[in-house]
Amino acid sequence: MASLSTSFEGGLATLTFTQADRGNPLDRALIDELKAQVQWLWQCEGLRCVLLRAEGPNFSFGGDLKAFHAPEGGLPALVHEWTADLHMALQRLWALPVPLVAQVHGAVMGGSLSLVAGCDVVVAAQGSKFGSAFARIGLSCDSGTSATLTSRMGMARARRFVLLAEVLDSEAALAAGIVDLVVPGDRLADEAAGLARKLAAGPTRAYGEIKRLFLRAGSAQLQSQLEEEALAIARVAATRDAAEGIDALLARRGAVFTGQ
Repeated sequence: MASLSTSFEGGLATLTFTQADRGNPLDRALIDELKAQVQWLWQCEGLRCVLLRAEGPNFSFGGDLKAFHAPEGGLPALVHEWTADLHMALQRLWALPVPLVAQVHGAVMGGSLSLVAGCDVVVAAQGSKFGSAFARIGLSCDSGTSATLTSRMGMARARRFVLLAEVLDSEAALAAGIVDLVVPGDRLADEAAGLARKLAAGPTRAYGEIKRLFLRAGSAQLQSQLEEEALAIARVAATRDAAEGIDALLARRGAVFTGQ
């Protein structure tokens, strides 16, 4: 079953996460499909806007922790492999010369939150939850989290958010700058699609230059941070605390960290 579906009409490309029954995890299949679809978007003639959405009750729970549990070859090797492709796909997605609109609902956690935070406009349903649980399972962050959340929240607030593994509701996320618009759940699809269509009908070349200028202002940080995050999480993945955090979460018990 595909992890990601794509449609294109009137200059608007819609990317939809389709593993609803699994909480739309950022797993190997999704990473491969996202990488391929981003490549297609760069070649898509007439592209003027991209809408990112998800099926099911949650946008995404983030990384697939079951795949992180005692993987063959060790967790650091798996992390190196996944981040190489995921980070490339994310960087190229965010750099598209057209507006990116994220339509989110339910849980938006971990790496999927960074994916959303890197979009140009984020429309969220009331009652959505936004969290960064990396520290709770003994891992550092990846997927550009340190760059995209800093861009939206400011460094001090973003750092506290990640260190304390906070979970914010939609209104708190709006106040913190993670999302740009909060609407009732029954209006989410219409509001996000309407905004995306409005942007698709706008001055695409001007939008592209605006994005390029803002990305250039933070590009050195983003590019270096993606690599730093990949190397850091691979190092942390080799620790006892990381193994304990993942085991504890899968077993639905409290983790006991030793600092090792």
